[in-house]
Amino acid sequence: MKVLTLNTHSWLEENQLEKCKMIAQEIATGDYDIIALQEVNQTIAAQAIVPDGLYCPTDTLVEIKEDNFALRLVEELQLLDCDYYWSWTYSHVGYDIYHEGNTLLSKQPIIAKEYLASQATDVWDHTTRKNLSGVTEADGQIVQVISCHFSWWQDGKFAYEWQQTEAFLAERADTLLILGDFNNDAASSGHQLVLDSSLQLQDSFLTAAETIGEASVVKAIDGWQDNREALRIDYVFASNDLQATEYEVVFDGTRTPIVSDHFGIKVVFASKTEPN
Repeated sequence: MKVLTLNTHSWLEENQLEKCKMIAQEIATGDYDIIALQEVNQTIAAQAIVPDGLYCPTDTLVEIKEDNFALRLVEELQLLDCDYYWSWTYSHVGYDIYHEGNTLLSKQPIIAKEYLASQATDVWDHTTRKNLSGVTEADGQIVQVISCHFSWWQDGKFAYEWQQTEAFLAERADTLLILGDFNNDAASSGHQLVLDSSLQLQDSFLTAAETIGEASVVKAIDGWQDNREALRIDYVFASNDLQATEYEVVFDGTRTPIVSDHFGIKVVFASKTEPN
């Protein structure tokens, strides 16, 4: 099973359409099973459209606009003869003009559901956080995957949002992936909270047999305006029935071009075999 997560920072990047094509090319070339994206934006004022049959709506219907970045990405993938089912939901209004949200893509249909993670509920409050869960199939097994964008540790926001995530996952599929932007650096209190969770998750960077790269943010960005160091704040956490064999930082300007203010994370998993 091959997965990818990336905070796309969409419609806030220079040469955005070209970068969308670059993301599509890596997905097509890499033959990913599941992709989780964050900061997937659409312009509030854009024309609403009816998405095609590959779109898998959540239990809370939202309008898809013609410039929805996930829609544009799926269209680019179709030009590369790659069909992906996709879902999207938004958390809040960004920069006064965008619906900002999370996306899941899968080779197989997605049963999608959103959940409110934050205490804030107003879409005009940028601290409102909704994460996107999807049940899909990869490598012949049912997997539940969450594309998430959490708050920072300060003021107890991350701890509350993680508690809500655990509650949402009280009933879950056996195989679980939680991918995305956690806004908490490795070895921080937030990172340790996840590792100590009753969900019994593994940080794929720490368990992978082979790793290439580490940090996912290397400069000052929104929310980390004073940052001067390399940070690992984007993660692929997995249930213990999966074994990470390969971990690679992508879209970092080495094998793949930079397309966002975050780098992406690619992980290849194998299912752990039962003992004889």
